[in-house]
Amino acid sequence: MYIYNVTINIDESIHQPWLKWIDKHIQDVLGTGKFISAKLTQVLVEEEMGGTTYSVQYTAKTRQDLDDYYKYDADALRKDSDIFNGKFVAFRTELKIIKEFKA
Repeated sequence: MYIYNVTINIDESIHQPWLKWIDKHIQDVLGTGKFISAKLTQVLVEEEMGGTTYSVQYTAKTRQDLDDYYKYDADALRKDSDIFNGKFVAFRTELKIIKEFKA
């Protein structure tokens, strides 16, 4: 399995509207059928630049699902964030799950 991680630092001026928006956005990404789950987490590190930082982790079953998301869905869904242009910084990371451990 693969994790598509998006880390976003949000300017305080859009924090509350962004929190409402991200719920719908996550549902839209899941609606593509390319991911089986998603987690929204708050990063508990104080950033020098200020704002609040979040991480959204989408889980895909296969590399092909992730590649198909990039090919068919990512550009359009990323455009949805244009309403917050200049008020956030995002970076994306791909992770491959090697092994999971449970308590």
